[in-house]
Amino acid sequence: MDLKQIQELVKLVNKSGISELQVKEGDFEVTIKTGSSAQPVQYAPAYTQQAPQQVQQANNEFISETPAQAAATAAKAENTSTFRSPMIGTFYRKSGPDKDPFVKVGDNIKKGDVLCIIEAMKLFNEIEYDGDGGKVVKILVDDSSPVEYDQPLFLLEKV
Repeated sequence: MDLKQIQELVKLVNKSGISELQVKEGDFEVTIKTGSSAQPVQYAPAYTQQAPQQVQQANNEFISETPAQAAATAAKAENTSTFRSPMIGTFYRKSGPDKDPFVKVGDNIKKGDVLCIIEAMKLFNEIEYDGDGGKVVKILVDDSSPVEYDQPLFLLEKV
């Protein structure tokens, strides 16, 4: 892992608001934690004792209702459910700039349909719907945005 990849991970942690990210690649391991005090990020091979690294979290803009809060409110309705991210990465609605989105608001979906792509460590993972059937009510994440594990991505209505 080179310095540029590590810097990208630090930026991802700052943008996404996650509290900790641990990456292990071969004999190299890096842990990035956010906290109240800023300390320089340290890198160490996995076989040596490694102190936790802390990165000061970027200033958060205060929004009256976050997408997670909106998802929680809407999911309380018995006819809707929330589809959540299975991993940390970058969210993409389509497979390429000139391609159509996998799903749009109002689309009916079934088990096995690809909803989005999440890029993690330069791997593009197709995220498939695992429910029985539904209709896309709202897309909670902007295209090319960082997402964290278990973050709400879509609001779905049961069909």
